[in-house]
Amino acid sequence: MCMTSIVIAGAGYGGVMAGRKFEKAMQPFTLINKHSYHQFITWLHEAAGGRHRIDDYKVELSEVFRQSIVTQIKDEVTFIDRQQRKVIGKKGEYPYDYAMIALGSAPEFFGIKGLAEYSLQLRSIETARQIRTHIEQQFTAYREDQDETHLRIVVGGAGLTGIEFVGELMDWLPDLCDRLGIPNNRFEVQNIEAAPAILPALSENLQTKAKKILEEKGVRIRTNTKITKVEADAVYLESGEVVHAKTIVWTGGVRANPVLKNSGFTCDGRGRAKVNAYLQSIDDERVFVIGDCASFESAGRPLPPTAQLATQMGDVAATNLLALSKGEQMVHFQPKILGTLASLGRDVGVGFIAGMQTSGTPAGIAKELSKVKYLWQLGGLRMVTRNRRSLVREY
Repeated sequence: MCMTSIVIAGAGYGGVMAGRKFEKAMQPFTLINKHSYHQFITWLHEAAGGRHRIDDYKVELSEVFRQSIVTQIKDEVTFIDRQQRKVIGKKGEYPYDYAMIALGSAPEFFGIKGLAEYSLQLRSIETARQIRTHIEQQFTAYREDQDETHLRIVVGGAGLTGIEFVGELMDWLPDLCDRLGIPNNRFEVQNIEAAPAILPALSENLQTKAKKILEEKGVRIRTNTKITKVEADAVYLESGEVVHAKTIVWTGGVRANPVLKNSGFTCDGRGRAKVNAYLQSIDDERVFVIGDCASFESAGRPLPPTAQLATQMGDVAATNLLALSKGEQMVHFQPKILGTLASLGRDVGVGFIAGMQTSGTPAGIAKELSKVKYLWQLGGLRMVTRNRRSLVREY
């Protein structure tokens, strides 16, 4: 058995897939993560939007990996010391022969004044809990003072996260109103996007369908609308309009975890470390970088930060790390966009799979099946059985 010292920094989609690969190869590794659990980040719109219990959207890492293979450390990574070959955390230092950096992303605020301070961001289990609790508190407060701004929600950004979140809200908020004795026609959800269209990863036809479905649900979608400033209860638009709302959620973009740039890696404009065809940092062949942290160019442009690509990177990078440690030939990473699906609430969606467009209920079903696929990748039948009833909608 190879006794190479391997450290994975981060237990997101890429990190856990790399760990699964090492586990199958019976290669011991150290996994450093801020939390003791893996979060289903791409499903957090459901958690924040009231679909299931918040804690259903995570799984303990001890349930994912055999403890004889992994050394699990709960720590927050702050620096990668490539000279000393150490991953530095707030609680300790962790030497490595080879490192896998999978630290995920941070919000991108594009220099908009007040946005970081006054908006909520859907980034984690805890922020999903914060958003859900905040909305419930605001709707409850409306019963006391009848201030309409308690019932107005502004969601900035119309990519996958923003669109899926507003779709989820439109299914949950009528139930919340009924529970609190608030008329269903009083709340308002605005989705504000600077670009000319929503869901840029999809075709114009699917964008149009998604917009129609959401508007029929009651969402006010405002494209070509730039946010210039945010205050505690107000969103300022380039047109001069001010939207007053007690709930402001930002989903408008991400950049790589700042640890990479702070550690001296060669990065692109979004702070992602540049990697070669094998997913090694161009600065150090012993460091592999994956997921939202990696700047990998395909067709002349960096790949988008998606869970689908992060899982593929984790698998290939782990394969290459093992090959490098044994002096064997590595393989080029060849990204495969298998499809993109956006839920527009609990039952409907839009997207494409293997080049085929889908919308409505079939897309909603496909979105639910994609959960099953990921759970299978994560832990086979055991993980599917554990999570199916709590996370996967029955049809």
